[in-house]
Amino acid sequence: MNPEENPQPKKSKYRKPKPWDSDPTIDKWKMDPFHQGDMSGGSLLEESSFATLFPQYREKYIKEVWGNVKKALSTYGIKAELNLIEGSLTVKTSGKTWDPYSIIKSRDVIKLLARSVPYEQALRLMEDGVFCDIIKIRGLANNKEKFVKRRQRLIGPNGATLKALELLTNCYILVQGNTVSCIGDFRNLKTVRRVVEDTMFNIHPIYNIKELMIKRELSKDDKLKNENWDRFLPKFKNMKAKKKKSKPIVKKAYDPFPPPQIPRKEDILMETGEYFMTKDQKNEKQNDEKLKKQGEKIQQNKALKRKAFESPGFEGEMMKEKRKEKEGKVKEAGISELKAKFMTGNLKKIKLI
Repeated sequence: MNPEENPQPKKSKYRKPKPWDSDPTIDKWKMDPFHQGDMSGGSLLEESSFATLFPQYREKYIKEVWGNVKKALSTYGIKAELNLIEGSLTVKTSGKTWDPYSIIKSRDVIKLLARSVPYEQALRLMEDGVFCDIIKIRGLANNKEKFVKRRQRLIGPNGATLKALELLTNCYILVQGNTVSCIGDFRNLKTVRRVVEDTMFNIHPIYNIKELMIKRELSKDDKLKNENWDRFLPKFKNMKAKKKKSKPIVKKAYDPFPPPQIPRKEDILMETGEYFMTKDQKNEKQNDEKLKKQGEKIQQNKALKRKAFESPGFEGEMMKEKRKEKEGKVKEAGISELKAKFMTGNLKKIKLI
């Protein structure tokens, strides 16, 4: 045996070629529909049941449509019960149940009915290839205000953003309270979950909608269908808002003693002596203070009026001159001193014409 050649693995040593290995007409991923009578063994051995509670405001609607829901589930051999006292919905398997997975689908139907989904949309779950996803969004935002704004951003003006998302993903989407309910194909449900979570993490849904529109157009082109689409998809920069610089917190020095007690109004009056005054004495003191303030105000007004008639800067200049004389900085210049000063200086020659 040539050592360069890879030896055949032990696992596939005795494997014979099958007729479907190289047959291009066979779709290996195809899911055949499950019909009545396909379940081997006849019926289920044990009963399975699921129950869910519904809010009080849904009681009237559920009561009206419960007959239609019960009838639709009975075709799969599922028993449905409505308890208005407890406010609960229950689904159970029976001896006539011919699809073992129908109980899981029925559980999802009653969950959606309790979350304000119309019964027509909820019963679509009983079909093959239709699934649901309930996305909890309350914990994805920091506070209530941000949560309400981002939830409204997902819905859009008059529900336009949600409608665009439904058309692009072929899913039914309902935003109710703290959850988002979706019904559709499992691949599209993944896309819806990603868009919803991105919106709650402060990424506008219009970016994801734009990307989905480009992908839908590219999937129609036969040449580009099986190629990498990264070069066609838009790349958005993550712009983070600048946070305000918080002021450094200066810790106060530890003082083991409590702060001094704030004096009461009575204590302050006792210190000034007003507490022991009669009513007439208090009035007299108030009048004296009032007259004193009035006198000060009159003096200020008179000074302002007098200032308007004073010559600006004259008295100041006189004071400076007197100060210089006292210091001996100013000397009287004699004729001889002035003559000597001019003669010693550099004299320019003047040409006479």
